[in-house]
Amino acid sequence: MSHAASTPGIHHWQSLTGPELAALADETTVAVLPLAAIEQHGAHLPLSTDLDIGNGLLAAALTRVDPASRVVVLPPLALGASLEHTGFAGTLSLSPEAAIGVIESLGEAVHRAGIRRLVLFNSHGGNKAVIDLAALKLRAAHAMLVVKANYFRFAPPVDALPAEELRHGLHGGALETSMMLHLAPEKVRREHLVDAVSEGRTREAAGSTLGPEGDAGYAWMAQDLHSSGVTGNARLADADIGRRLVAHFAARLAAVIDEAGRFDLATLR
Repeated sequence: MSHAASTPGIHHWQSLTGPELAALADETTVAVLPLAAIEQHGAHLPLSTDLDIGNGLLAAALTRVDPASRVVVLPPLALGASLEHTGFAGTLSLSPEAAIGVIESLGEAVHRAGIRRLVLFNSHGGNKAVIDLAALKLRAAHAMLVVKANYFRFAPPVDALPAEELRHGLHGGALETSMMLHLAPEKVRREHLVDAVSEGRTREAAGSTLGPEGDAGYAWMAQDLHSSGVTGNARLADADIGRRLVAHFAARLAAVIDEAGRFDLATLR
């Protein structure tokens, strides 16, 4: 008997036996690899913030996928590429080269198992560059569909948070704090909520078009944007906003997983 999740079609890689996994792998099976980080998030959020948010969003998404979908979820890769946060205690970071190698190795294992569809679901901004490279290398080597799904690139729900906060609250601001207040309220140190005004917000107010992100951004370490390592107004955070954000992002992730299962692999020439 398979030790699959209670939701039909959803299976967890590590709970299966080898023969069970082999039996599940076909042309429509989608593997999902959650990617996160363990790193500083100021005085109000735990080092596990990116992992907690990623796990929470994926769990919510898996309840929304098409019942006909066949999904195998890999164990989350908790450690990511967090070079920009290494100036602060608690950050655990793989080198970019190591992170690319780990993602490649896991993708190769998925391919060996007979699965050609892989969704890299990422909840840490610093992972984006290494995911881009690893995904392309896997595509080139194995003719796999490799989807790069970064939740922070998903369009947020309308009016959930001010546009300025969404632009500049890049780390430990209202967005992440709201989701943590919904997903893991006991981990939020509410007495330490602050409004950490990002250098990017200050530059924008002064008329500059060159900031840490945008169409022409500069490389930054967290302390370049604010001495605390946090950017954004965590005081705007609210558990109900977090609930809305989680539901919205989870619905989008579920749609991505479903579409990955329907993608025409013949177009990967």
